[in-house]
Parts: sequence; structure tokens; C-alpha cells
Amino acid sequence: MSVRPSSDDQAHRAGFACFVGRPNAGKSTLTNALVGTKVAITSGRPQTTRHTVRGIVHRPDAQLVLVDTPGLHKPRTLLGERLNDLVRSTWGEVDVIGFCLPADQKLGPGDRYIAKELAEAKRTPKVAIVTKTDLVDSKTLAEQLIAIDRLGAELGIEWAQIVPVSAVSGKQVGLLADLLAPLLPEGPALYPDGDLTDEPEQVMVAELIREAALEGVRDELPHSIAVVVEEMLPREGRPADRPLLDIHANLYIERPSQKGIIIGPKGARLKEVGTKSRRHIEALLGTPVFLDLHVKVAKDWQRDPKQLRKLGF
Repeated sequence: MSVRPSSDDQAHRAGFACFVGRPNAGKSTLTNALVGTKVAITSGRPQTTRHTVRGIVHRPDAQLVLVDTPGLHKPRTLLGERLNDLVRSTWGEVDVIGFCLPADQKLGPGDRYIAKELAEAKRTPKVAIVTKTDLVDSKTLAEQLIAIDRLGAELGIEWAQIVPVSAVSGKQVGLLADLLAPLLPEGPALYPDGDLTDEPEQVMVAELIREAALEGVRDELPHSIAVVVEEMLPREGRPADRPLLDIHANLYIERPSQKGIIIGPKGARLKEVGTKSRRHIEALLGTPVFLDLHVKVAKDWQRDPKQLRKLGF
């Protein structure tokens, strides 16, 4: 005689959801809002995310593992091509795709391009997520919802849901999780309770430094900043109740002329980058940190396969 599992066991679901969309559509901010803490870096500049960051949402009925990918875009460099390949490969490995479309911007060629690509992933359920709803009035939001519904009908995409959210205010973020959970396969949790991401600490530390470096830079500095954490070691000789973690990291830019922008007058900007990122790093790791930052030139690294490998891409 077989023993039937309890209804709770039957109901529990676990799986992967992928957020896609053009650059700066709010994917990373939404990931952080759902997880409840910073696991993906955010920036007002497009193409901020370069690593696939997994944020883990724990619920009594489900475990939702969020895969945050770079924005799909028309590539102009070898790095751009590799990031697009990363997005497409991720689509084939997840249980549900969330297509993020900002409420404050009308649908454009970039959205249509992504939607056409999504239409080819026929077996994967797709949820249209209207982000940044706090920036628009109800009339504009309604027009955007109608436009997204029409886009799906035109391209043969049957949206499992169309959900308006604001990651900044938290409005309907919980509802989005409620709607994504039933689209996951039944099964036990994939990660231990309490885990919020499976990203290595060094990768997350590097991303937090890069986020701080991207803030406030002038327009002449393109997205040519890469960060490599060379070393993370506890300071020797410290008492157990006063630990200190030494972190040595290099910020790489493409041209010598960009070095002054990152460092700033008398090193003021680099010091500000260190102060901002250290605060987030200490919150992430739960320990005091000494952060040693250096700026180095890796000429045209976005176009050089050897440099890309060295910098982890």
C-alpha cells in the first residue's frame, strides 16, 4: 500500500523565474524587492547587470529562485554579444519568464524585439510585469496595460498574467510573488531556508563596488568599469570580538583618460566610492571591512577576448 503525501507536500512548489527586458527596465530593483534585500546591483544607467544573479524568495508554499539577467540589447562590443547569449541561454533553463516593461515609457522597438524572441520560447509561461507604476497616473498605466495585451496577441504570446508593480513603493510586489508561485513545478525547496542568493561573496562584493563607482559619473564615462576582488582575508591578530576583513579590489577602465574621472580631484571620488560600497559590503557580510581600492587601465577590455576572460566574462 502506498502512502500519500500530505496536502502541504503536494502544494509546495520550487523553481526558477527569469526577469528579462530592455536595459533599465527595473529588473534588478524588482529582484531586490522580492528577496527583501540587495542581491542585484541597481543603477540609473542601462546595462548595469553583467552577472546572472540569483535571488531566493522563501514562502511557506513555494521557493522562488529569481534569475536576474542583463538587459537584451543590440550589441556593439564582444561583451555585449556575450551578455545577449547569456540572456537567451537562461530562457531555456527557467520555469517562468517575467517580461519587465516600464510604465513610464511607451512600448518601443527594443520591447518588440525582445517580445519576438520570447515568442519563440513557446513552452515557458510568460508574465508581463509593468514596472515603475509609481511614476505614472492611472490613465497612463491603463494605456500601457492595453498596449502590452495587444503586443502579446499580435505576436502569439499568451500572457499567463499582466501585473503592474512598483518595486520602489512595494505596491503589488507580494501579489507578483503570489502569481509566479503557481507557475513553478511541484517539489521540495532547492536551497536551504535563509539563503538569499547563490552568488559567491567575492562576486557580490565586486558588484557592490561597481555600483558605487557608477553613481554620479559624468556622461563622458561609458560603461567600461569592471571590478575584480583580488583578496578577501581576515586581519591577523584581531581579537575575536573585533574582527576586520581586508578586501583588496581593482577597478578596471579602458583608457588612461578615464582614470581621473574615477579617482576625482585629490582622490575624493574614489574615496566616496569606497565609503558607499563599504557600507553595503559590511551589511552583506555582517563584519567590519577595510576596503583597499586601486584603479587600473585594461585597454579596450570590452572588445578583447583575453581581457574579458581575465575579468570574468
